[in-house]
Amino acid sequence: MPYRRLPNTDLARLRALKAAFDKGKVNYPYDIAYSQKLYLKIQAVLSQFEQTLSQYNFSKERQFSCSKLLSEHFKAARLYVSHFIQVLNFCIIRNEMKPAVRLHFGLSINDKTVPDLGTEPQLLIWGKRVLEGEQKRTMEGGSRIYNPSIAMVSIRFEKFVEHYNNHKDLLGITQKMHEKVLHMRTNVDALIVNLWNGIEENFNHLDAPEKRKACAEYGVVYVTRSDEKEEIE
Repeated sequence: MPYRRLPNTDLARLRALKAAFDKGKVNYPYDIAYSQKLYLKIQAVLSQFEQTLSQYNFSKERQFSCSKLLSEHFKAARLYVSHFIQVLNFCIIRNEMKPAVRLHFGLSINDKTVPDLGTEPQLLIWGKRVLEGEQKRTMEGGSRIYNPSIAMVSIRFEKFVEHYNNHKDLLGITQKMHEKVLHMRTNVDALIVNLWNGIEENFNHLDAPEKRKACAEYGVVYVTRSDEKEEIE
């Protein structure tokens, strides 16, 4: 026997509410298959749910776009910070600088390696150390480093930080919108259950096939099991 299947996606939830509301609107307020109270509630909830989903999807799209830009600026900043540290080490190897200058950058005196810059938090730490360290070194009379210059490193790093902060803010907004959607889903699901119960009760006087057909016009969804031949129009 076909069974009723409640919506399990937001699009299906919207379809269920719209179908019941549109059908009810035609005959409101006298010949409607569910209560007027539910009709008014659907009218309010449907608009709010649509708006919330629209805001959530828009927030996700903005976050996705920002994420792509963040990835590009992360790669560029990591490259410049890494190259600057490598050039610093080359200068030390060529005896153009003393190993002790590494201390300005938070590096060990004899550490000839480039720190791990594989994550955004790591790049935030070492990018800041490179900028501050180079400022201290030059203020003490050290000659400037080129290819890359600290100015170019600064530009790339600051762009990365800007997009990192933007992405972080958008993540927070998207999370709040997601929580709002989750809360609304609970209320919408409860409303649909009450709505469909009321619609089915209204058509209890009909035989089973006619009842399902009448309820389906209000958006109630019935599914035929795979081992059953009956089809629901």
